[in-house]
Amino acid sequence: MTLVLLCSGQGRQDRAMFDLFADHPAAAPILTEASTLLAQDSRTALECADDATLFANRTSQILCVARGLIAAACLAPALPFVVAGYSVGEMTAWGIAGIWSPAQTLRLTAARAEAMDAASGADDGLGFIRGLPRDRVEALVARFDCAIAIVNPDRLFVIGGARAQVEHCCTAALQEGAIAARPIAVHIASHTPRLSAAVAPFRTALEASEPSQPARGRTLIGAADASTVHDAGGIAGLANQIDTTIDWAATLEAIVERGGSRCLELGPGSALADMVRATYPMLDARAVDDFRSIAGIKAWIAG
Repeated sequence: MTLVLLCSGQGRQDRAMFDLFADHPAAAPILTEASTLLAQDSRTALECADDATLFANRTSQILCVARGLIAAACLAPALPFVVAGYSVGEMTAWGIAGIWSPAQTLRLTAARAEAMDAASGADDGLGFIRGLPRDRVEALVARFDCAIAIVNPDRLFVIGGARAQVEHCCTAALQEGAIAARPIAVHIASHTPRLSAAVAPFRTALEASEPSQPARGRTLIGAADASTVHDAGGIAGLANQIDTTIDWAATLEAIVERGGSRCLELGPGSALADMVRATYPMLDARAVDDFRSIAGIKAWIAG
C-alpha cells in the first residue's frame, strides 16, 4: 500500500494547530524559523493574535506550511511515499519531498506571500461554489469579473476576485441552484490573473534557492499539471500556479493512478481528507486532526 501525504492550504488554521507536536524535538527548529519570519513566537502569535492577523495572507501561509512541515518531521513516515500540496500546501510538499530544507521552505513561502501581497488588490478574496457544472461557474465568474482559482472534485470550485464581486457571484450561484456558495477567510485572489505580477519575482526567488531533486523514495506530484516533479524543471509550474487555475481534482486522480491507497492530510484541517473520502471511498483517508496523539497517527500509518 502506498502512503500519500496531502499538504493543506490556508484558511483552516486554528489556535491549537501546533499543540499536538509542539513539544516534539523535531518541531523545535521549524517553530524557531517560523517565529523568526513572523517576528514573534509562533505559538504566542496563535494565542494572542486577532482573527484579522491570524488569517492575513503572509502570516497564514507561514503558519500553514510550518504545520505541515512539523507534522511530517515528527511522524517521519517510512519510505516510500507520495506527497502533494493544495495551493500554498504545495510549498510544504516540495519541502517534505526534500527539495529544500524546512527553513528554506518557510523562507520561500514568506517570499511567495510577500510577492502575492504586493500584487494583490486591497479588497481581493476567495469564495467557493458547490453543485454547479463547470461551464455555468465559468459563465458566473465571467459575469462578475472573477475567475476559477481551484477545481475540486464533486463540482466544488474555489473562485477569486474583488471581495465584493466574489460575494455577488456566490449570491448569484445560489440563485442558480448551487448547493452552497460563500466567501471564505482568504483575503487574496490566489490562482487568478489578479496576481500575475507576483509570478516573476517568486520565480526569481525559486531559481536562486538552488533546489535539490526529490529525495529517494519520495514522489512529488505537482499541482500545476498533476505530473511527477523530478527536478528543478518544475519550478516554472510552481511559480505559475500563483496566477493560474489549479486542477486539484486532476491531482487526486493522478495520485490514485500512481497507486495511492492510504492518504494522510497533514493539516491544518481535514478538507483534503474529506474530499478523498467523498470522491474515492475505496481509499483509506485520514487527517492528522482526526487523531489525539502522535502515537495514534504512527499506528495508523504502520497499518
